[in-house]
Amino acid sequence: MTVYPQSCYNIKPMPKRKIKRKKTRPIKRFFLGYTLVLVGLAAFAGGVMFERGVLKEGCCGKPAAQAAAPVLIAPSEMFVNEDVDTSLYWKVWSVIQDRHIDKPADDDDLFYGSLEGLVGALDDPYSTFLRPKTAERFTTDLSGKFFGIGAEIGIRDTRLVVVAPLPDTPADRAGLLAGDNIVTIDGTESLSLSIEEAVDLIRGPKGTVVTLGIFREGFDEITDFPITRGEIVLKSVDWEIEGNIAHIKVAQFGGDTMKLFAEAIRDVDAQGVDGVILDLRNNPGGFLTTAVQMASEWIPQGPIVVEKFSDGTKENYLREGKLRLLDMPTVVLVNGGSASGSEIVAGALQDHEKATLVGTQTFGKGSVQDLEQLSDGSAIKITIAEWFTPNNRAINGVGIEPDIIIEQGEDLTIDDAYEKAKELLLEKIK
Repeated sequence: MTVYPQSCYNIKPMPKRKIKRKKTRPIKRFFLGYTLVLVGLAAFAGGVMFERGVLKEGCCGKPAAQAAAPVLIAPSEMFVNEDVDTSLYWKVWSVIQDRHIDKPADDDDLFYGSLEGLVGALDDPYSTFLRPKTAERFTTDLSGKFFGIGAEIGIRDTRLVVVAPLPDTPADRAGLLAGDNIVTIDGTESLSLSIEEAVDLIRGPKGTVVTLGIFREGFDEITDFPITRGEIVLKSVDWEIEGNIAHIKVAQFGGDTMKLFAEAIRDVDAQGVDGVILDLRNNPGGFLTTAVQMASEWIPQGPIVVEKFSDGTKENYLREGKLRLLDMPTVVLVNGGSASGSEIVAGALQDHEKATLVGTQTFGKGSVQDLEQLSDGSAIKITIAEWFTPNNRAINGVGIEPDIIIEQGEDLTIDDAYEKAKELLLEKIK
């Protein structure tokens, strides 16, 4: 698959001040750009992750501040409107340095700030420029070497929200709910923060406390939730069998998910189960391959998800793996915390008519990001494609609508969606 150059300008220094470019190192390409604020899950930096590297040579060199009299040029392979006068960039730079009351401004701050603004002009919360230190922390996230609260966050309608708190994590125990608006983080307002900046504030040493100012429906005012950061250890699949129905809860699509899912299927076979409830509520995503393999357990042929690019090209991700639940009556539970990989699985099973979806509208995150590491250690995370279900339904910004919408009632001791799922299955297997 070809990934086209992104629209950032090269900085060409004056002669005798050449900038040495370093080779970039491979890094994961991933999609559905949420960021999990947790630890111990190497599968996640956010959303569903590709397992093939497509890192490209960065398009920008070291900061212009290191050159004597740089000239901003547009690379030959890019298209820049002839009306765009790139010399204005340096005119503004010189005005700032010559006339601002706090001159001289820090060159690095000016330069990196301009790149942040360049990417920010896309008005895409999942495309961001990462300064070197932020990029380093972001790649650390990919290895799972950090501590957090065990919740995934995203941006919806410019607001920072909880996509899903993961079960039995600090966020879950503190009472965070999917859809909560995060108004403040330790007193810092979140409205102007990128996801990466919010994660930096939420994450911290194990045992320390971060206070989130939360507003949700039913609250009269913003309420503080103090949460003690910790190590997140999550079993991605859990199941129980009640009579002739199996309830399989998938918390995320991680590295151990298909192994545990296979154990659940063996248990289903051994106990003669007649129907399955696949519970994807509050599942924020995971590895793409894992999501495709799980959906393939029901789907004998055809695409699981379709990737579409801006130039009109597309790539189909076909079924792969084993087919052990082909004729198994199935109900899938979803809610507003079901995002990315969960939406791929739910949408595929719905389109292929292999399951009935019960619950509430899913989150609606189906875009693809590339992480491109640049020569000075900075990086750009850029949206390059979107995902569609096999029947060409958009996921991004829309979500998956259940076949049967069930809102949770006031009595929290009764799981209304689960009870409806059991009712449907019992009717099917009579």
